[in-house]
Amino acid sequence: MMNIRQALNKAEQALREQGIDNPRLDAEVIMAFCLGVERSVLFHEAGSELPERQARRFDALIARRLDREPVAYITGRKEFWSLDFTVDRHVLIPRPETELLVEKVLECTGMKDGPLTLLEVGTGSGAVAVVIAIERPRASLVAVDISPAALRMARLNARRHGVTDRVHFVCGNLCEPLTGKFDIVLSNPPYIAEEEFSHLADDVRIFEPKAALVSGKEGTEMHRSIIDSSAGCLTGGGWLFMEMGAGQHKRIGSMLKQDGRYDGIVFYRDLAGIVRVVSARRKGTADG
Repeated sequence: MMNIRQALNKAEQALREQGIDNPRLDAEVIMAFCLGVERSVLFHEAGSELPERQARRFDALIARRLDREPVAYITGRKEFWSLDFTVDRHVLIPRPETELLVEKVLECTGMKDGPLTLLEVGTGSGAVAVVIAIERPRASLVAVDISPAALRMARLNARRHGVTDRVHFVCGNLCEPLTGKFDIVLSNPPYIAEEEFSHLADDVRIFEPKAALVSGKEGTEMHRSIIDSSAGCLTGGGWLFMEMGAGQHKRIGSMLKQDGRYDGIVFYRDLAGIVRVVSARRKGTADG
C-alpha cells in the first residue's frame, strides 16, 4: 500500500520518463478525479493511505495518459472561462486562447445591454456559446455543428449551466440550415493545414477529432466558407468574429477584403503575441 504522495511521485516519474509535459500536474489532476476531491485537498491529505480500489483506478488512468490520451478525455472535464465543461473524443478540447474570441465578442457594441442574436458556427462542446449566454443574459444564440455527437455534448453542457432557454442547437453545415439574420456570427473553425497534421503532438493528432482541426491545404478553407456564408445571414452592420492559427491573418484579411461585403477589419493578439482573432463588419445598415 502507498500513500497519496508516494502514488503521485511514482506516477510523476513514469509520466516524465515518457516525455509528458507537466507530469506532476497531470498526476495530481487524475488523482483528484479518482478520489472525487479538489486538487488542493491532495496537499493536506498527502500522507493518507490510498485505498486499493482507488489505487487500481489511478494506475489504470495513468496508463491511459502514458498512451498520450489527453487528461481532459480521461476525466471527461475541461475548465474554460473558469467554468467546468464536459468533453469527450467527439469534441475538440477547449483551449485558453479561445477565451480571446469570447472576450472580443462580449466587448462588441450592444453586447452589454442589447438583446442581440448570435450564431456560432462549429460549436463543438458548446463552451463558447454557453459562456456568452451566461455572461450576457439578454443575448440569444443559435449554435450549429455538423456532428450530431458534438451537439449531444453541447446540449449536455448547456443543461449543466442552465442556458438551454437561450442557446438553440442545430445540426448542419455553416449557415445552410438557418433562416433569418443575426447581429453577430462567431466561429473557432478548424485551422490546421493538411501537411501540418502529421506533425501535431500525439495527444492532439491521435485523440482529438481531425475534422475539428484540419482545414485544407493552407488551414484557411473553412474561414473562406464562413466569410462567404456569414455575409448572407448577418444584419447590415453586424459583426463576424473568427479565431485563426499563427501566421494566417494576412491571408484571412485578404479574403475579407476580396469578398467586398465587409469593412472595419480588426485583428487581435493573444497573450503570446500571436494574431488569434479577427472581427469584420458586414456593410450596410440594420434596416437594409
